[in-house]
Amino acid sequence: MTSHEPHHTPEQLPLLAVEATPVQFRLDQRTRERGLAHVAAIKALLAAKAAERQEHQPQPARRQAA
Repeated sequence: MTSHEPHHTPEQLPLLAVEATPVQFRLDQRTRERGLAHVAAIKALLAAKAAERQEHQPQPARRQAA
């Protein structure tokens, strides 16, 4: 039986030097910029949805001091 314990130490994937990356996997600058712009747009959309959810959640009742 395999144990599925969570990893406690985050791992960072290494970035390969451009020369070490096979030609078919290299991105040109335009593709890289379009990809980064797309990621930024997705992050903005997710942030807007999270803010909307937060806005519609009922606020907990505040207790008044006696």
